[in-house]
Amino acid sequence: MAKVFIGVDPHKLSATIEVVDRNETVLATGRFGTDKAGYAAMRKHVASYPDRVWAVEGSNGTGRPLAHRLLADGEHVVDVPAKLSARARLFDTGHNRKTDAHDAHAVAVVAVRTRGLRVLAYDEELEVLRMLVDRREELTRAKVQSVNRLQRLLSELRPGKGKKDLTALQAKRILASVRPRDVVGKTRKRLALEQLAELVVIEAKIKASTKELKPLVLARGSHLMDLTGVGPVVAARILADVGDVARFADRNRFASWTGTAPLDASSGEQIRHRLSRAGNRKANHVIHIAAACQIRLDTPGRAYYRRKLAAGKTRMEAMRCLKRRISDAIYRQLVTDATTTATVGLDAGPGGHRGASHVSSAAGFHPHTGTSDQPLPGPAPTTLPAPTGGRKTRTTRALVPAP
Repeated sequence: MAKVFIGVDPHKLSATIEVVDRNETVLATGRFGTDKAGYAAMRKHVASYPDRVWAVEGSNGTGRPLAHRLLADGEHVVDVPAKLSARARLFDTGHNRKTDAHDAHAVAVVAVRTRGLRVLAYDEELEVLRMLVDRREELTRAKVQSVNRLQRLLSELRPGKGKKDLTALQAKRILASVRPRDVVGKTRKRLALEQLAELVVIEAKIKASTKELKPLVLARGSHLMDLTGVGPVVAARILADVGDVARFADRNRFASWTGTAPLDASSGEQIRHRLSRAGNRKANHVIHIAAACQIRLDTPGRAYYRRKLAAGKTRMEAMRCLKRRISDAIYRQLVTDATTTATVGLDAGPGGHRGASHVSSAAGFHPHTGTSDQPLPGPAPTTLPAPTGGRKTRTTRALVPAP
């Protein structure tokens, strides 16, 4: 029997499916619950199509539980980004009506027409890593909220005095020096002590979570923590979200995914780029943390950052350049780790890129290599003749394609 594609529009309590063949002919439809009985009924409904591919929309969000159940049962599952399904629904009949049936049809159509969709694989270790790093982020947000509440109470107990970057030990000392005599002040101090106790518990949980992440990262055979500024939390987030690094063709695609590649905003002879707000924002955040650590320490990354400042860039522009360098260094390390452990095979390693080096530092590139000012996948080929003679300006270098 010919291959069929099963488009899935997942929800927390239900999943709507549509089965189509290569000609986009609808073969079957259905709506099933996500409980054990509904899941079994859904698989039985498509059991007559042995050569099937499940296309799940949003496999990193609402569709993750269903995708993992299918993978655990040996099914072939691909991820359909929500942007692609929305685009297919827009150009389909039905006046872009957004219903579960239309969504399932759009997902199935994307699976038929699109090549290179990401094939999902279930990795228990990475799933554990993802849950733990997500939990630590939740604890971090809870810590910030707890500190803010404590700061508010302390500002009311000690008007006109404040403490930036308050820690639990500092708050304890401040509260010990405050002895209110009225009922309102005593109640305020009691609430502050309760908030302080909650802060101590949260900090202990964060410390234990970080300690738990480190051996899990090392067990993956990863050497990301060898990079300056990359600790267990940063490495765990990168590993959990990247999964198989082979899905990125090169460092430029990886930088686009991390949101560290600027977007081309050139017009005519004016060559400029703007900040990208796309990509995985969590990965972008941890790369920002690594960049901030490199700037604080005496590292090649700080020297590179200062060179950008001396060249006339603002602090934010220099930070973006450094983040792109760190993104490239992380990609090279991921490829090296994958090749060493023989888990993936890539046609081209990082050594094939111009100016790449095997030094695992954010600023370990050849000094004549272009910086993160270059967009993705590259500047459009120009038809303007290359100028002859004289020293090339910055604009001229951007117009001439790299050899």
